[in-house]
Amino acid sequence: MKIALRWLLLVLAAFLALQLFFVLRIALMAWIDPQSTAFQRSEAWRLATEPGKRWRWRQEWVPYGELSDHLKRAVIASEDDSFTQHDGLDWEAIESAWERNARAERQAARRARLAAGRSPRIIGGSTITQQLAKNLFLSGERTLLRKGQEAVLTLALEILLPKERILELYLNSVEWGEGVFGAEAAARRYHGKSASQLSAWEAARLAVMLPRPKHYEKLPQSDYLADRAGVISARMRSAQLP
Repeated sequence: MKIALRWLLLVLAAFLALQLFFVLRIALMAWIDPQSTAFQRSEAWRLATEPGKRWRWRQEWVPYGELSDHLKRAVIASEDDSFTQHDGLDWEAIESAWERNARAERQAARRARLAAGRSPRIIGGSTITQQLAKNLFLSGERTLLRKGQEAVLTLALEILLPKERILELYLNSVEWGEGVFGAEAAARRYHGKSASQLSAWEAARLAVMLPRPKHYEKLPQSDYLADRAGVISARMRSAQLP
């Protein structure tokens, strides 16, 4: 019994030490720009080791004030329209996502899509802060333990950093294609200009790419991309900036 208790205390101590490590790293991000994220490092390793993949990497940090307001508004309108109001976790969006995913699974089962190897589209309820927490520190696996850690990191980001800094970190680190990270690299890759010069329409197209950047990178003339960009352009007017 004593041995089991000792191991339990060691595991608890290790967990608390890990949380302290994460909190200290987040606190430093108030002044220091991260050199890379966990997701970026995993992608760099994949590109370097996967046969047939050509090494390509684009990223350049741009301060918040030099990023186009059009892009900030477009990303908020597309990814998290209550970004400036919530505390990092949008419970209504999460509940809605669970309901839509459950409905999609039921419909897929009725149509026998699963038997044919096709899975329903899973809709996320993640806020911008949650996405940043995941990209900065976590793996891509989907488990309850990882989701719990994501929630802890999300709250730490919201407590220790202002919304403006969270959005700056997100826009400079999010993936916009294979080996393309951050707004500056995306603006130059798809529009041949700096992220500070993006028009409202160009910003909307970039924002629409975010849920599936590698997919839309291969389909730049997608009808959905154009139609959705029009919707986001209209919603940008009401998007609140931090």
